[in-house]
Amino acid sequence: MAILFPTSKDIYIEINGRRLAVAQGYKVKTSRESRYIEAFGSEQPVGTVGGRQKHILELSRICATRDAVSDGIDFYSLSGFNVVIVKPDRQIIYSECEWGEILETAALGEAALEKATIVAGKRMELS
Repeated sequence: MAILFPTSKDIYIEINGRRLAVAQGYKVKTSRESRYIEAFGSEQPVGTVGGRQKHILELSRICATRDAVSDGIDFYSLSGFNVVIVKPDRQIIYSECEWGEILETAALGEAALEKATIVAGKRMELS
């Protein structure tokens, strides 16, 4: 039995409901700090407990919207923004985002970032 993940219809960065940029692709790595529960004198753990989740996003081919360019938005000063991934059946919102790394490559006259690595504080799904 195969598990299917719906493809993305739209990927963008927003602040206060205002779109600042769109991206052509993304990768998300979510990890969890899980731990064993150990009992005194037992050779095997008696269980496990889940810990905090960490969300690391990598957006590729990011392009600022016309409004963001005309307003002179500086992506290097962005803080506390959202990354929204729209899928056919739901919307995934990563909030409380901070950028960790930006790789910028562009030809003359273009306003594009090649990649951005983003750390998200929360993940929420809306149907």
